Amino acid sequence: MKRKIAVFTGTRAEYGLLQPLLYQLKERESCELQLLVGGTHWSPQFGSTFQFIERDGFEITAKLDFLLSSDSPSGVAKSMALAMMSSADCLERLQPDLLVVLGDRYESLAVAQAAMLARLPIAHIHGGERTEGLIDEAIRHSLTKMAHLHFTTTEQYRRRVIQLGEQPENVFNFGAPGIDNIKSLKPVERRALSELLNIDITTRRFMMVTFHPVTLKETGGLDQLKALLFVLREFEDFQLVITYPNADTQCQDLIDELNSFKSEFPSRVALIQSVGQLNYLSLLNHCDVVVGNSSSGLIEAPSFGVPTVNIGERQAGRISGDTVIQCDPTTDEIRNALRSALCTDFKLKCKNAVNPYGEGNSASKMADVLCSVLLSHLLKKVFYDFDETVK
Repeated sequence: MKRKIAVFTGTRAEYGLLQPLLYQLKERESCELQLLVGGTHWSPQFGSTFQFIERDGFEITAKLDFLLSSDSPSGVAKSMALAMMSSADCLERLQPDLLVVLGDRYESLAVAQAAMLARLPIAHIHGGERTEGLIDEAIRHSLTKMAHLHFTTTEQYRRRVIQLGEQPENVFNFGAPGIDNIKSLKPVERRALSELLNIDITTRRFMMVTFHPVTLKETGGLDQLKALLFVLREFEDFQLVITYPNADTQCQDLIDELNSFKSEFPSRVALIQSVGQLNYLSLLNHCDVVVGNSSSGLIEAPSFGVPTVNIGERQAGRISGDTVIQCDPTTDEIRNALRSALCTDFKLKCKNAVNPYGEGNSASKMADVLCSVLLSHLLKKVFYDFDETVK
């Protein structure tokens, strides 16, 4: 009998990281992939990205419709409640053998809670990481404690998951699955991307910009975004490809600010809800620098040898390699960091840098474990008392 493996995705970025694993599971004769799709994938405001999932050849097993229009704390909490209700019904109907979730999103927490109550084993990807400027920090570690299998992206993160009391034999360091996409990438040409974005990045240099809400800040980091945009006005020689922020608390304030900026520079700025995984990675491949506070600048961009300017505390605590320049969210700091990132010596250094999140081929290793691990012993968790000498 085939093992039924349910995988949940609620955002465009999360889907991009899961995509290599989804292909692996889809091709395995020993398992049946159940793809649960919810959150911003169904929102026109965020690009209706369920269409990219279908274009990639995946059949959506279940639609989880829970995203409310409100980005207030109470609105997000209500979305979480709806996500838990809809996923509870879905899991009861589909009866999977195992659930896979990734990262630190509140949607994943809600789905995992429903799975926990249904006595369903959970596998968690990207555990053990730190994002100290966000509520996601608590969510990620909560998911670790709900999960029974763990796929971390570095050895330090593996040890941290064990430190949280997880059994070492259930914690695997296979690297970041998103890098698998990069290793097999055939980039879209700049001319085609220019036509897609409706700005010239064929003959002109450009920056990739992503700024997500800083959810532990009362304003969501709007002041930090304004500081960034102030500086970007000064770099007139560069086109700007700006992606939408995540659907977090206070995200609408950031979107409004970005739309105003776009209207100020219509031929210089492309503001995109989503362009799909292939186009996004192709843009990373061609750009001169990645700017903002997205994990993509720390995890995926190094594999392209592209400099990253990481702003503020959103990614505080996360491992970063030699391609990343950290800076405070002030105009002077951002300006100086961008100048350093764009200098010839630093760009040459980036081309030879090693990505601390691995070299790819992690998805096949994850699929091997998911398809073969004995599930019967996983549900009863015994706290592992961490020993500093553990290997």
